[in-house]
Amino acid sequence: MSRILILKFGAIGDVIMAIPAAHQLHLQGAQIDWVCGAAVLPVLQLYPWINPILIDDRALVTGSVPAKLAVIGKLWRTLMGRSYDLVATLYYDSRYRALTLPIRARRKLLLSHTDRTLRLLPGRHHTDEFARILLGWPDEHRPLPLAPVPPPSLPASPLRRTGKPRVVLAPAGAKNMLADDILRRWQPEHYVALTALLIEQGIEVVLIGGPGDAWIQPQFAALEVTDLIGQLALPQTLALLDEADVLVTHDTGPLHLAGITCVSIVSLFGPTDPRGRLPQRPGTLAIWGGEGFACRPCYDAHSFAPCPANDCMAQITPTLVFNEVTQMLTDRAAGTLRAPRIITPPSTIPSARLITLGPPKLSSS
Repeated sequence: MSRILILKFGAIGDVIMAIPAAHQLHLQGAQIDWVCGAAVLPVLQLYPWINPILIDDRALVTGSVPAKLAVIGKLWRTLMGRSYDLVATLYYDSRYRALTLPIRARRKLLLSHTDRTLRLLPGRHHTDEFARILLGWPDEHRPLPLAPVPPPSLPASPLRRTGKPRVVLAPAGAKNMLADDILRRWQPEHYVALTALLIEQGIEVVLIGGPGDAWIQPQFAALEVTDLIGQLALPQTLALLDEADVLVTHDTGPLHLAGITCVSIVSLFGPTDPRGRLPQRPGTLAIWGGEGFACRPCYDAHSFAPCPANDCMAQITPTLVFNEVTQMLTDRAAGTLRAPRIITPPSTIPSARLITLGPPKLSSS
């Protein structure tokens, strides 16, 4: 049996998109050890074929030099004496090499911006790119994408069904230990307007999010919703999503959690490219705002443009999202889930502002 060590501490979406590649290795008989942070540990623990190795990734990334060295030293002691066929550090920063310096391995890899074989290529789904890199697949014709890998079992849902269609909203998120990526969020007032439309049609609305998302709760105070923000552990969140009908969220962790459940998904994108992130399974939809914008997408895998307006997300209207949600509910009732797809809202760029280049001017000389 071969042994594989993966280092990917977070974020939740990145870890979930790397799981299918690890699963392919597992199916080939490999033993999978995975160095992870506390935020994603409950997800990895749902897969019995993954052996999670917990580290303090917050101290490693944001701590003092002594704190960072303590994390590295503890990991070295944990892995002392182990040998691996592959050690895969799924980061671009070469400083992460220090984590595996004393570990014996036939092969070690680190993502690279200059080596095409070790780069997550733009426009491709990260799930397929992680698989290409981890399994050493040649970069050639591969028509079938890898689907998310659902956990073999989940706990009971924390919320009983009411008999109404249930739509779950994750209106906050898009935040990690290094940054608050506000540009990825659909505007809170749009979520509120969507909620009002759904309630008017007799649809149950449930709010989810982590403890750090409490700031958005007052926005929904006047609406009849079930507010579970900050109340659920990750396995409970997955169980809730698995029994819900539709999730609406932007490019954040709950989108990827939903991908490993049975819920239909309406996801909202603007500055990031949905082609690399929308879960690749039936019943998933991305609405990509910013149609006609020369600046979309503006995320370069490291940072966003200093955008003062976030108009690409604002271009996605509550009515458009409501119509797609109700279509998803109709599809589920008929038992006909469509393949993953991406749509765009109508362009909000006035045609008079489009630049037209005339014929080149000829020099008189």
